[in-house]
Amino acid sequence: MTTTTIPGTAPAAPSPVPAGPARWGLTALTAIAPAVWGTTYAVTTLLLPEGHPLFAAMVRALPAGLIALLIARRLPRGAWWWRSLVLGTLNIGAFFPLLFLAAQNLPGGVAATLGASQPILVALLAVAILHERLSAWRVGWGTVGLLGVALVVLGPDAALDPIGLLAGLAGAASVGAGIVLTRRWGRPPGVSAIGFAGWQLTAAGLVLLPPALLLDGVPAGIDAAAVVGFLWLGLAGALLAYALWFSGVTRLPVTATAPLVLLSPLVAAGLGAVVADEVLGPVQLAGFALALAAMVSAQLPAPARRTPPGRRMHAVPSAGAGRER
Repeated sequence: MTTTTIPGTAPAAPSPVPAGPARWGLTALTAIAPAVWGTTYAVTTLLLPEGHPLFAAMVRALPAGLIALLIARRLPRGAWWWRSLVLGTLNIGAFFPLLFLAAQNLPGGVAATLGASQPILVALLAVAILHERLSAWRVGWGTVGLLGVALVVLGPDAALDPIGLLAGLAGAASVGAGIVLTRRWGRPPGVSAIGFAGWQLTAAGLVLLPPALLLDGVPAGIDAAAVVGFLWLGLAGALLAYALWFSGVTRLPVTATAPLVLLSPLVAAGLGAVVADEVLGPVQLAGFALALAAMVSAQLPAPARRTPPGRRMHAVPSAGAGRER
């Protein structure tokens, strides 16, 4: 299933995109993924059979992963077998069950708000794993985005359940760790984004297969609406979305990519207003504006600090300074 290449002509690993129009274009393409994921709640509640969340997650991941492998015709090699398992589990296989557990024990608004904490967690994990300096700029805009999502989705019935809270935070941390590790390990030379997504989707599907069959089982009746729902979640929500997502995560700054996930609860709330005739008041609209401002601002470089004149004078090297010892 592997492809052959002429020696010396293997494609190079994708390189980081410098600041400019190209980065903004790649960011816009990457943002399609969380926007598509925002349709999951509406599709699940309107089209899929109830009571089979693990089965739905497995069907969403495994077929899409196998299709991606057929398209890419490339299997992992060496360390990428276990790396694909780790990334697939963090980004997809563990995240889906934790997401469903949080949704079952918390109101949807609370679960979405916990998920919106991911940019802050990514900023902290980048310090521990990538050894980056903690950026007050990223953490600040992550907090603004979290506040914006909270204004959009939290309601007066926002009860707090310990199991749901732990599951929601664990899910956000799982994907956050997956994003940071994906950025650290990058994408192997010569492997396309869809092939890279296929490795992880297949690994996640295999991780989910035993609990899906043992705990959920196959739904008794899968009608035409359910088939449409499964096709959307598998082809658009997994195959297309994860190919775009991993293409961006491996080439964009990790702390700038993470805030894009705020689009998921925003799209979900927007679809609720359109499909379920839910009314968005001034508070919700203000939350939309805050979250969107946070996403855009997180793409910008942190403003440079101005050095006070007195400190600049002390920084002038004296004669003979700067010589190698």
